[in-house]
Amino acid sequence: MKKIIGISLLAASTLAFASTADDIAKLEKEIKKLKKKLNKVNAHDANDNLKWGVDLRTSIDSIKYDMADGAEMKNSDLMAMRLWLRMAYAVDSHNIFKGKLSMNKAFGADFGMPPSLNAGRSGLDAMSMGGMFDWTANEVLTDNSLKVKEAYWLYLGDRAFGADIPWTFSVGRRPATNGFLVNLREDDAAQSPLGHNINVEFDGLSSKLDLSNVTGVPGLTFKLCMGQGSTNAKPMFETTTPYASGENYVAKNIEDIQLAGFIIEPYNDGQIHTKFNWFKAYDMPDLVDAMDSTKGMDQYGDLDGGAFSVLVDGLTDEGYLADAKVFASFAWSTTRPDTGKAMLGSTEDETGTSWWVGTQLPVLDEGKLGVEFNHGSKYWRSFTYAEDTMVGSKLAARGDAFDIYYTYQLTEALSAQVRYTKIDYDYTGSNGFFGNSTGTPIKIEDIKAGAAAGDPMSQAMLPYIVESASDFRFYIRYRY
Repeated sequence: MKKIIGISLLAASTLAFASTADDIAKLEKEIKKLKKKLNKVNAHDANDNLKWGVDLRTSIDSIKYDMADGAEMKNSDLMAMRLWLRMAYAVDSHNIFKGKLSMNKAFGADFGMPPSLNAGRSGLDAMSMGGMFDWTANEVLTDNSLKVKEAYWLYLGDRAFGADIPWTFSVGRRPATNGFLVNLREDDAAQSPLGHNINVEFDGLSSKLDLSNVTGVPGLTFKLCMGQGSTNAKPMFETTTPYASGENYVAKNIEDIQLAGFIIEPYNDGQIHTKFNWFKAYDMPDLVDAMDSTKGMDQYGDLDGGAFSVLVDGLTDEGYLADAKVFASFAWSTTRPDTGKAMLGSTEDETGTSWWVGTQLPVLDEGKLGVEFNHGSKYWRSFTYAEDTMVGSKLAARGDAFDIYYTYQLTEALSAQVRYTKIDYDYTGSNGFFGNSTGTPIKIEDIKAGAAAGDPMSQAMLPYIVESASDFRFYIRYRY
């Protein structure tokens, strides 16, 4: 850079003393070449940096669990801090890198003890602490370390198959949480999945075709998604054959968990947004014994499902309702048990359903008031383990769930939210896995009736069954 500037100054000085028109013309040409080279250097320097963004949220939650035996478990002042460090870099208009580092911890606590030092809970830690099933590694409270929440490269193409079809391809740790409709309450831009049935961290690939130009249908897109939810590779130092498949500290000879599906956006004109997804997940797990996680996990069969969601962003062209949003979504899931095994307490294919409605209204200029309600049936099962509540996923509820929140933008960088979430369960296992140990739905009223009639099994179950849960949260969020 210094050399280029020096040459430019020398050329300019020489030009001042040039005595002929030819000399002046030659020197001007050289100066133009040097300026062009200097512009390229400046452009490179301007783009040759990783762009960072900061998102820091400090929250306090008052949570309560009403147990089936009448007991109450609660924490009225659970304080937590979540930090996201966003990264982005574009080497050119077609190749983009995006990433997100995350810390999520309770004030004054470290819940990040690794399974190797906490063998008594290793099966559960594999899910919650980002072990073998790292679906919620950045959504549960752990410690003050930074973890990778997202890391992927994205290619942006102009013409797929030689036609006017913009397309994308991406591989890495995908942006698979805070998806469509869930993002409204979370006050974020919508990520890739439909939040009604997919809300977990995931490693995989995706490719999208924008078909709107060739069909004339606004916003018509098709996206293929594939990923892996666990691996049966054995960790280093746990065995003399590291990374070979086989038995490990969490599961006995567990197979890879894989998922494939697609997302179609049939219509999106900026006001009416529609999305549909379908997926199939293979070799779904559950604890062998819900009361003793040290016995590890096993796999019980496959699961498929889908969702159709509609958002109307603006009920009128002008006036108050122009900024109002309403939405509705319907989802289903179907179990496919392996031969000789059962899923969710049944050896047959079982289908569960869930519906979800909500609205978001502008209140006090920079404020947004939201109200949501969802209901799930007996065999409903979602992949929404990473949903951002302290009492489990409301969208996984086999029963009713209600949300009301108010978000206000205090300054350009600061926002605040107050939120109340209430979940009433009709059946057990809403936040469980996919087999019979934690996922079997049993009507809670039947268990209570059995306990009242003196049934020992029902009486033993009551203290461990959550009948309802609530989470009242207030946060301050810095984002820039």
